[in-house]
Amino acid sequence: MAKQVRKAVFPVGGLGTRFLPATKAMPKEMLPVVDKPLVQYAVEEALDAGIEEIIFVTGRGKAAIEDFFDHSVELRQVLGERGKDAELHAIDVPVLEPGRVAYTRQQDALGLGHAVWCARELVGDEPFAVLLADDLVMAETPCLKQMLDVYTKTSGNVVAVVDVPKEHTERYGILEIASDDGRLAEVTGMVEKPDPDDAPSTLSIIGRYILLPRVFDYLSDRKTGAGGEIQLTDSMARMIGEAPFHGLRFEGIRFDCGDKSGFFEANVAFALARAELHDQVQEVINRYANGSDR
Repeated sequence: MAKQVRKAVFPVGGLGTRFLPATKAMPKEMLPVVDKPLVQYAVEEALDAGIEEIIFVTGRGKAAIEDFFDHSVELRQVLGERGKDAELHAIDVPVLEPGRVAYTRQQDALGLGHAVWCARELVGDEPFAVLLADDLVMAETPCLKQMLDVYTKTSGNVVAVVDVPKEHTERYGILEIASDDGRLAEVTGMVEKPDPDDAPSTLSIIGRYILLPRVFDYLSDRKTGAGGEIQLTDSMARMIGEAPFHGLRFEGIRFDCGDKSGFFEANVAFALARAELHDQVQEVINRYANGSDR
């Protein structure tokens, strides 16, 4: 029987250089899609999937994330005095209860694998999830919930995957697969950012993982890979054969909000999905699509 996944790790220590100058004084995870920061969407996804404990791996300049998931007594008091009930409701973000949230520092930017390794003492010897906030997923059933359903049946590592154009494989971790039923692929290997001519498939890992704690043993070797960083993909690859490993084509739409065009697309899609904004946003889109900006 699969051991319950209770904890989720959020690596949020990155510099966000692709969004400078905005991220000079603001964590990239706090960039808003419509009116909610990216990290809120990811945390809500985890909580909706049944995760009990949230672990943030932060860095310098990330205090805004800690403040965001805390009570804002002064703001609530001002809004209450002014009778702004709608605004009061809007700031009811998931306030994580004491004992259900923890923060640890990634003091050196040595890659995603290093960030996950920094959470090893907080995770302990149990399976856990990893969510990257700049991969935003719009889905009726939370992406992580879909993955946990697979994990419950397989008791092994599970990653969320999407098909990418072959010429883009050098941007992602790519799976080598033994079987594929169109939804679930059995993984036999993986390569970080392969040249398109050498890519074993076009199945790309996105920022959702369910991992067995064995991964920490391999991450502790601190071996560097692509880009001179400690790659999570490399340590995951070393676990293949020790336990079941699957890639899930989840139901939903993934937006790469680490990319400017992907971030813009997410804002459009999430705005159109809001009943109170749909018509206004569609009107703006139509106006620009017709060649008029007035």
